[in-house]
Amino acid sequence: MAKTNELSNAIFQDETKARAWLETHLWPAGPVCPKCGTVGAATPLTTREGWYQCNSAECRGQFTVTVGTLFERSHIPLNKWLMAAFLMCASKKGMSAHQIHRMIGVSYKSTWFMCHRLREAMRELAPAPIGGAGIYVEADETYVGGKAKNKHKSKRTGGTGAVDKEIVFSLVERKGRVQSRHIADVSAKTLRPILTEQIHQASTLMTDEAGQYRLHGSHFAKHETVNHSIDEYVRGPAHTNTVEGYFSILKRGIVGTYHHVSSQHLKRYLGEFDFRYNERSGLGVTDAARTSKALAGIVGKRLTYRRTNREGSAA
Repeated sequence: MAKTNELSNAIFQDETKARAWLETHLWPAGPVCPKCGTVGAATPLTTREGWYQCNSAECRGQFTVTVGTLFERSHIPLNKWLMAAFLMCASKKGMSAHQIHRMIGVSYKSTWFMCHRLREAMRELAPAPIGGAGIYVEADETYVGGKAKNKHKSKRTGGTGAVDKEIVFSLVERKGRVQSRHIADVSAKTLRPILTEQIHQASTLMTDEAGQYRLHGSHFAKHETVNHSIDEYVRGPAHTNTVEGYFSILKRGIVGTYHHVSSQHLKRYLGEFDFRYNERSGLGVTDAARTSKALAGIVGKRLTYRRTNREGSAA
């Protein structure tokens, strides 16, 4: 991996340098006590590397940069965490836990959990609305999952086509951001709160001619559609090619890289793909900058192995 101004080979090889890098990025104004919130008022402990003691008389708590983050209580060296994050952020269609496990020298079970923690860091829990005056927002749904004939008999529903698949609904700004969700169905009732709460009312909505979109088109400044049933895909500015392009990246990643994604974890994979798209090189974001932004999302989140494993497993 080539050196950059933000990430260097040194932080991937030395845990002390990795910790110093993480402290610099998470604590730009000095150590932040996770217990009382005091900033820049902590003393390093000479007896425990990487530990600080809060100087607040009411607190006096001891902590490290990982306390209160997704890395808390992890026994995996920080340089391994940073390397895994870089590999995931630098791969357009993702990188499997098996591949990362081979590259960083951590057991597959631990790497699988690391990847889910990093996806949780990338995932926006409360994304801001997209669009605005003069901005086109495309909305569409796609179906993710293997063919029913390839599934275990116990997991088949007996349906055909999309019946045995999971539904992903995405909103994409042209030359902007994407927001994706795993939804139960594509009814107007399900899509109403997503469309009205996550798209600015002054936007121009672009969709196909499905009925669930027509019912809500009047909520926006303008609503244009294309009729795919008659092979109409572009009519002037009206098209959904941007969101279809995003679905192409998503499906190539799931089919070619991960091979299988369980319904329980689909939301995390969507968070990963959304993040990389929103911080893509086309918007001037480098691999190193993308990794730095992903790691900023570890703060204030906790994800235990028991909770993750209880939700199911994925490659």
